[in-house]
Amino acid sequence: MREMTAERHYWKRFYKAFCDYLYDDIGCFDNYAGSQIKIIKAFFNFLNKELTMGIGEFHRSFYVRRENIAIFPLMPDELNFLISNKHFEEQLSFRMKQVKDFFVFGCTVALRVSDLFALRTSNIRIVNGMYYLTVRSQKTSVYTHIKLPEYAVNIINRNTQNSRLLPHFSSCNLNRSIKKLLELAGFNYPVQLLREKRGKVIELCSSGQSGIRARFCDVCASHTMRRTAITTMLSLGMQEQLVRRISGHAPGSKEFYRYVLWAQSYQDKETDKMFEKLRDGMG
Repeated sequence: MREMTAERHYWKRFYKAFCDYLYDDIGCFDNYAGSQIKIIKAFFNFLNKELTMGIGEFHRSFYVRRENIAIFPLMPDELNFLISNKHFEEQLSFRMKQVKDFFVFGCTVALRVSDLFALRTSNIRIVNGMYYLTVRSQKTSVYTHIKLPEYAVNIINRNTQNSRLLPHFSSCNLNRSIKKLLELAGFNYPVQLLREKRGKVIELCSSGQSGIRARFCDVCASHTMRRTAITTMLSLGMQEQLVRRISGHAPGSKEFYRYVLWAQSYQDKETDKMFEKLRDGMG
């Protein structure tokens, strides 16, 4: 009994010290800290169940924190600006035009960025003059089959080289270029960027500028493309099961449900605008 009590106290001290290191020393937020604790718990479960080492159940008391991080997709009218505004496009350098093409295509097809990088001409099928994109996800092995609109077809026609369907970027350069593109487009309004540490909500400020809110363009990166595509489809009325087929999410996916909530919020705002116009017209 004394040994068990000592071991229990040891693991409590370990949990506290490790969390202090994650939060205080390297500045992690709840999602990352929770993921590290989850790995440790999985390792101990493996030792107990697979290797039958009988190390005890003290790790079950390790609390795994989670946080819901806000998504920042483009609104449909913002995406339409990037698609159709020729005056803006003419002001861009050749490389930034390639960034815009890559970004707009990603905001259309809802693929993960790793799958966008891997696209080749063999992923395109042409049936009766219609272009279809067929992709097997590298992460989930789920097949995606989506009909491409005319502007997306134009993007691949002007960018296809050496069987590669889209311009090539490194991940780091792509993220920096997306931020710059959206800044040039004027999407630099402030956003409330909230994260959690030990369950306490913290508002993050613009990088290097204490007290100044982050801008929309600063919080966007390659993941914005997939989020924008999914929320645009939902916001403009596409059925959830069809969007899931395109995005590759499972029917009960918690991640997908976040997009549904965001899209509903957008629809509610548009509905309110409609009723305000109706009310003003009747007045």
